[in-house]
Amino acid sequence: MPQHKRLLKYQGLLKQEAMKNYDRDLLVLYKADVFDEDLLQREVENLHQILLKIERSDIFCLSHELVTRNKITRKVRTILKATRQIRLKPFRFLINKN
Repeated sequence: MPQHKRLLKYQGLLKQEAMKNYDRDLLVLYKADVFDEDLLQREVENLHQILLKIERSDIFCLSHELVTRNKITRKVRTILKATRQIRLKPFRFLINKN
C-alpha cells in the first residue's frame, strides 16, 4: 500500500468510493512532463481536506458581517439565517472583512 494511503487509512479517512466522488468542481493545474493519475488524486484529496477545514459556518461568520440599512451585525445566528435564503433581502449586504 502506498505511503499516502497508509496515512489516510491510519487517520480513518480512506474510503475508496468517497475519495473520487466529491460534490464540487475543482480545476487542478500542475507542471509535469508526465501525467500521473496517483499524483492528481493525491492533490485532489489534499485540496478536499483543506476545504473541509475552512468551509465551516463558524469560520464563514468570523470572516463576514451583515450590513442592513441601520446597523452592522457580527452575530452568528443572524448571518447564518440571512445566508440560508437564495437571495438576501433588500438593503442587506454580506461584507467580507478580509
